[in-house]
Amino acid sequence: MTRQSGGQLLVNALKTHGVERVFCVPGESYLPVLDALYDSGIENTLCRQEGGAAMMAEAWGKLTGKPGICFVTRGPGATNATAGLHVALQDSTPMILFIGQIDTGIREREAFQEVNYHRFLGEAVKWVAEIEDAERMDEMISRAFHVATSGRPGPVALALPENALAQLANPRAIAPWQQIETCPGEEQMSQLASLLKDAAKPMVIVGGSRWSKEAVLDFQAIAQDWQLPVACSFRRQMLFDHTHDNYAGDVGIGINPALRQRIEEADLLLMIGARLSEMPSQDYSLLDIPSPRQTLIHVHPGAEELGRVYRPALAIHASPTAFVAAMKSRAIAGQSPARLARVESAHQDYLAWSSPHVTTPGEVQMGRVMQTLADTLPEDAIITNGAGNYASWIHRFWKFRHYGSQLAPTSGSMGYGLPAAIAARLCEPERTVVAFAGDGCFQMTMQEFGTAAQAGANIIVLLIDNGIYGTIRMHQERHFPGRVSATTLQNPDFAVLASAYGAFSCTVNSDAEFLPALQQAMAADTPSLIHVRISAEAITPTMTLSQIRQQAEEASANRGAQS
Repeated sequence: MTRQSGGQLLVNALKTHGVERVFCVPGESYLPVLDALYDSGIENTLCRQEGGAAMMAEAWGKLTGKPGICFVTRGPGATNATAGLHVALQDSTPMILFIGQIDTGIREREAFQEVNYHRFLGEAVKWVAEIEDAERMDEMISRAFHVATSGRPGPVALALPENALAQLANPRAIAPWQQIETCPGEEQMSQLASLLKDAAKPMVIVGGSRWSKEAVLDFQAIAQDWQLPVACSFRRQMLFDHTHDNYAGDVGIGINPALRQRIEEADLLLMIGARLSEMPSQDYSLLDIPSPRQTLIHVHPGAEELGRVYRPALAIHASPTAFVAAMKSRAIAGQSPARLARVESAHQDYLAWSSPHVTTPGEVQMGRVMQTLADTLPEDAIITNGAGNYASWIHRFWKFRHYGSQLAPTSGSMGYGLPAAIAARLCEPERTVVAFAGDGCFQMTMQEFGTAAQAGANIIVLLIDNGIYGTIRMHQERHFPGRVSATTLQNPDFAVLASAYGAFSCTVNSDAEFLPALQQAMAADTPSLIHVRISAEAITPTMTLSQIRQQAEEASANRGAQS
């Protein structure tokens, strides 16, 4: 048997587990891995900064359900990558971060870029370990795949000491990783059917990970048969077709007041895969803690999440895919004219809320931009975004139709949209991929536009530029009206920047310019960037900055008068 280096053993293990692509920023600390990747058949996407590389790996994990793989060097490489680890942790995404590490023989001397990753990443990942012996390479990588994907998925970090990567060891025969499913019990499913049958005002919220295209389609049929209105949790809107008669809207920032009222008045709430954390729970006010007033049925693949915040009347420890498969076989129960009317009313409320016919200050109307996108893009286009008020236009007005059509961080991480779009285009090269980004959000990871150009990831970036950190300015005006501090941006000419990479780019200053720009971007054989200038006053679809400031000033004056 030919002995192999630790680096070669690692890459062979990745191939065994079905890895097709990795994302990296190179470093001398893991040169044996880079050499083994050279003729491995695994695609290696060279990124510009470790935060962007980690976000690409996280987005790959979201799309495929398989761990996204990222390689970074030690010290600052690893610290930069934690931005992507945080997204993977809060978004329940399978991901494995491999970190080059110093030689084991010089530890505890504060060697060049030395970091103790057990301490540094202890709360940032599901599991962190250091592979000190090449003989254990296969074992540790197999474990990493299973930990990252089992229960509630999340990130794993493995440090790779230089001497372990150079060490020769015998390869071992290992079986490919397989997803471990957690299935509901028959007794639990019988209780569920009984509770659903007796409910007069049931409501469903879907979210989290561990879904599949088939499970999403099956659950749409289940919801129709059982007369259940369905809402999607924050930035998980791809889990239910928005044109389906049973869709009731999204439970996120700026929730439709009618939907909020329906959830509060529900006598039964079926929550599948979701955790209902701070943003979707409306600052933990939507459900009482620990015992909701609604009869709560909580389905989740992580046993530790059941009863963690909300005490359910019925806890079902199961992945969404396994739960939907079990529910699919149940006899239909609970149909009634009254329930059907509630379903229809909920969908009509959503349609009225999601109509983009709103007017805001400025020459570019985002409502018309959203309508143009709806009329022009294919319905299976993948939409990505980071964090910022510009994202409210997507959440409220874009109608997601298909599983795998949304990449957005529930962690609220800025800079996510661009790297996520690159990963999406490389994963799904035949689909249109559109990244939304604010001017502040884009500049967090804008160097990755070079990655898109080099990798041939022909994405379309819609850069919504209002010259400010919009979300922070909005809150600033609410709490400290008129006292602007550290929220105004001096921006470059973004179109010129994109053009420097050989991309198609243009600037849109009016509604009439947007459709031609979009058509040219869709026809381009390069990455594209459309720089859309909007008024800073158009801070939300319903309120201007001036109105927010005026409300805050009036409230302050009223408090002063009462004191």
